[in-house]
Amino acid sequence: MTQQSRPVYLRLRDLVAAAIIEGRYREGEMLPSVRVLAAEQGANPLTVAKAYQQFQADGLVDVQRGIGMYVVPGAAERLRKSERARFLKDEWPELKARIHRLGLEPAELLAEA
Repeated sequence: MTQQSRPVYLRLRDLVAAAIIEGRYREGEMLPSVRVLAAEQGANPLTVAKAYQQFQADGLVDVQRGIGMYVVPGAAERLRKSERARFLKDEWPELKARIHRLGLEPAELLAEA
């Protein structure tokens, strides 16, 4: 499934997950409000709320009613592990097959990086 064919809430979830992994939203820091992220991304606030609910269900954020959502300690590492597993299961086989089909060598790929 291509990134564009994924539901919007999952793309928003991936965007926030990447920001947590990269440290743009650090552990203990508050995530942008639903309204702010919706405005930044041109998304419906209900769609952003659905993406945020996934983080809450996964125990990656702590919700303080009326204040906001905070990234919990260990969230970045847990996300990194789950994203890595998802990549290896869902994306890598297709990429590996395409690399093989195109006759690319690892050295060529690394030289382009």
